[in-house]
Amino acid sequence: MKTLPAVDVLIIGGGWSGLLMAKELGSRTSLSILVLERGPARETSDYVNAMDELDYAIRLHMMQDLSQETVTLRHDAGHRALPLRQHGSFQIGAGVGGSGEHWNAQCPRFLPDCFELLSQTTNKYGADALPADHSIRDWGITYDELEPYYTRVEKLLGVSGKAGNLKGKKIDGGNIFEGWRSEEYPTPPTKVPYFAALFRDAAKSLGYHPYTAPSATISQAYTNPDGISRGGCTYCGFCGRFGCMVGAKAQPTNLLLPIIQKRKNVVLRKGAWVRRILFDSGSKSEARGVTYVDASGEELFQPASLVFLSSWTFNNTRLLLLSRIGEPYNPVSCRGTVGSNLTHQVVIPSATAFFREPLNRFMGSGSAGTLMNDFDGDVFDRRTLPFLRGGYFAARAYGFQPIANFGVLPRSVEATWGAEWKKAAVLYYDRTAAISFSGEHLAYKHNFMDLDSTYKDKLGDPLLRLTLDWRENERNMADFATAKAVEIARAMGAKEITPFSGLRHYDATRYQSTHVQGGTIMGSSPEHSVVNPYLQHWQLPNLFILGGSTFPQNASANPTPTILSFVYRTADALVDRYLKSPGPLA
Repeated sequence: MKTLPAVDVLIIGGGWSGLLMAKELGSRTSLSILVLERGPARETSDYVNAMDELDYAIRLHMMQDLSQETVTLRHDAGHRALPLRQHGSFQIGAGVGGSGEHWNAQCPRFLPDCFELLSQTTNKYGADALPADHSIRDWGITYDELEPYYTRVEKLLGVSGKAGNLKGKKIDGGNIFEGWRSEEYPTPPTKVPYFAALFRDAAKSLGYHPYTAPSATISQAYTNPDGISRGGCTYCGFCGRFGCMVGAKAQPTNLLLPIIQKRKNVVLRKGAWVRRILFDSGSKSEARGVTYVDASGEELFQPASLVFLSSWTFNNTRLLLLSRIGEPYNPVSCRGTVGSNLTHQVVIPSATAFFREPLNRFMGSGSAGTLMNDFDGDVFDRRTLPFLRGGYFAARAYGFQPIANFGVLPRSVEATWGAEWKKAAVLYYDRTAAISFSGEHLAYKHNFMDLDSTYKDKLGDPLLRLTLDWRENERNMADFATAKAVEIARAMGAKEITPFSGLRHYDATRYQSTHVQGGTIMGSSPEHSVVNPYLQHWQLPNLFILGGSTFPQNASANPTPTILSFVYRTADALVDRYLKSPGPLA
């Protein structure tokens, strides 16, 4: 195996986390930095005239090729796992920018108590209130510690929104249930589409507190602290699963790549499929670098002094397991940490509503809409309800293309084919919309990841195996959310409503979100976590793990602002402390 010249910093994965770390270290130090990305190159210019629903939204042009690598899934350890051959409940991005290129740019913060979920829930309700098989953990950090980094992320992205809790003062029009924020959003809220306005007015009439969704597809021209300028959104409706053709959506390729490309100490190498992280076999206290297969098929060894693993939840976990770094989680003994606390948001179309008048659904953006957090987290009295935590309701206006969204009909339409069905499908195409619900997913002892004993990837390495299913807590939460959504849809004047049919087993075929977390979780003790609160590996101090794989459980909010906040915090600790005196940061 050929050994390449050593670098100071090696980053595995060129998505939001990896490229932000590369930008920070590349701009603030003279270290030699190499980013390895196994997917293709991507540039903002690639998305001009690329509003092709068939190619991007149906054939999923920007997603990982599942014929080369996928995951296997089973509902419990007593069953055989089977490989997922199509993108379903989550969609993993591929190429430079990763999922940050095709995301919807929704940018809420996590509620403050999410970071201390175990201790706060126990203190308020007692240990008996927790599910018997939970594995909920505190993060080892508080919201107050993370708040300045949230503010930096919002300035980086130019997030459009309205504060609801500015330095402790509650402000009508924003999310009054959010944690305190030190500054107002960088840009004003985006426009409110018709369906979202109907939801807003109905929610207010019922005594709730709706607000315009915070968005990184910005409402007006903005220049961020790095000097990157972008124009405002045109509401063309091509956001999720697409790159932004006008650059209004914050993406790694338009915010981070232009800066990285100017740094002579940063190199981005595409077509690099990392197979193992190597460590000192004697002391087992230091990562030495990685082995990877390049675009020609040659396997190479890349030495490095600092290694960052930032290749999304599944591959972060899988690379640790393949590299035999840390102790794999055992669901029987509950020993080990690598692979534990697998979670996925509870995202459901709580109520599909049908209206008499058109909704102009073809206009919008990935984060245009109205949200409502009156039943999120622990902000409401749930003492008599059969579930812990909660989530937020949303009336989104993504911009609904006809191929993916045509043919959703109310139950009153009896025809299932022919001229009558076609007539009804045309009529309801622009008269149908869903009130969605995004809820927290608690961590359980028997939801975890390990290596599959049967299925392998294109290079012969074992696939990652997911053992994942919903529990009664999530099923009860979904039922509660469905009833509330139906109530709001009625207040909106819906002609007919189809409620969500309920959660049963985890369904890999229905898209929920790409917010899958866990596997390399953070915490204050190596007994229950893989990395410390600075995302530094407990046993290998020169190995850092970035991204949602470090989250002990899943909040209701979208994770990107929280992920990037932790990257900023880790970068500061590296520059201010670690580089001056390498070793454990916590």
